[in-house]
Amino acid sequence: MCRGCCCGTARKHPDIDHDEHLDALRASASDAARVRTSDCLDDCARSNVIVVSPSRAGRVKGGRPVWLQKVLTASAMAEVGDWMRAGGPGIAPPPASVKRLVYRPGSSVKRLK
Repeated sequence: MCRGCCCGTARKHPDIDHDEHLDALRASASDAARVRTSDCLDDCARSNVIVVSPSRAGRVKGGRPVWLQKVLTASAMAEVGDWMRAGGPGIAPPPASVKRLVYRPGSSVKRLK
């Protein structure tokens, strides 16, 4: 979850409780996934950005990291967490509400290894 320059800051999204969103995602993902924050991912126009990486089992089944944009509501955070709990990339397809947030980052965006 990007928490650098713009994502997760009151400067860009003053009406959002960013700490509450992070807590909601962690609670929704439960013990099924780790939720980590990152410095700027260089895609500020799409904030708030979340990258969901596949589990080891998901990678074996061909899962790749999935980039999500404009994750700006507590319900969206919960839906992302539910998908992570269901297995995430390579294991479970994203629900329609999450699928609408998926995008492919451009060449200027930092890549996760």
